[in-house]
Amino acid sequence: MKVARLYSYTDIRIEEYALPDIGPRDVLMKTRACGICSGDVMPWYIEKKAPLVIGHEPSGEIVATGDDVQGFQAGDRIFVHHHAPCNACRCCLRGDFVQCSTWKSSSIIPGGVSEYVLIPDVNLRHDTLKLPQSVGFEDGSLVEPCACVVKSLSRAGIRHGDTLLVLGLGVMGQLHVLLARTFGAERIIGVDFVRYRRDKAKEFGADVVLDAGESFLEKKLADITGGRMADVVIVGPNSAEAMELGINLVAPGGSIVFFTPAKPGEMLTIDPNRLYFRDAKIITSYSCGPDDTRRALGYIEQGVVSAAKLVTHRFPIEETEKAYRFTAEARDSLKCLIVFSD
Repeated sequence: MKVARLYSYTDIRIEEYALPDIGPRDVLMKTRACGICSGDVMPWYIEKKAPLVIGHEPSGEIVATGDDVQGFQAGDRIFVHHHAPCNACRCCLRGDFVQCSTWKSSSIIPGGVSEYVLIPDVNLRHDTLKLPQSVGFEDGSLVEPCACVVKSLSRAGIRHGDTLLVLGLGVMGQLHVLLARTFGAERIIGVDFVRYRRDKAKEFGADVVLDAGESFLEKKLADITGGRMADVVIVGPNSAEAMELGINLVAPGGSIVFFTPAKPGEMLTIDPNRLYFRDAKIITSYSCGPDDTRRALGYIEQGVVSAAKLVTHRFPIEETEKAYRFTAEARDSLKCLIVFSD
């Protein structure tokens, strides 16, 4: 079978890989679609894992099962999360699934951009979902990124009537825009350098969009909000500079969500009293767990999130590197998918 293996940020190769052996509690999935994640195109983040078969947002169809598998069968259309928790440790019982040692060590084999994927027992039992008939494979590939945003907005502590500001309007920023009102936001403001993405955010429900390249961003937000600023700020870009800007844009009593890590070595200097006397909260949101993926699939089934809205480019596996470059350039595109034909 064909796989897309990344050796470095500039070196992605299509290679042959033997079909994995199916254990008694595993299943084999024929991949139908897999997204390229914005995290995949952060060089420092992805290259420390290289070489690897890239992709962790696959959906597909089960073609074979181990003898002891229960609840799944050949022909089932599914989404599978690349990490799955044990559901029994202290972290899991607290809902901190990403801190579970099983979650950290679990994986799909060999990776999402692969003609077939082996789903081990723990992933199958704890974070594999059957797709409703109304949800296509391309929609199914959006479950994991959508779930990350569900977790982010859940942690943000949005209250009805809040103003939410999204810094960065790539596909993850657009998902925040699409879902924000379902979490209670009254006014949604998007900020990005790229006009195409600002226009998309308006199409998806943002009330106001601002050009990140213009001066006096803080003053413009103050004018829009009557001086209050944003009750919730989602910081998408992976930089300490963006995080600092998010802190400057938040309202008293508000929350700043760091949705993406900063680059290695970057430091963020904070005046603790500025946070303290304004009662502002810094919140992190890393990946997602099984509770988030189930809610995400619900939003996809309802049509709040869909491939029709978000997928702008589709590529065969042979053009994975091209899809990777489109995602990395972050210009007139949102979601790039690798799609697999029969």
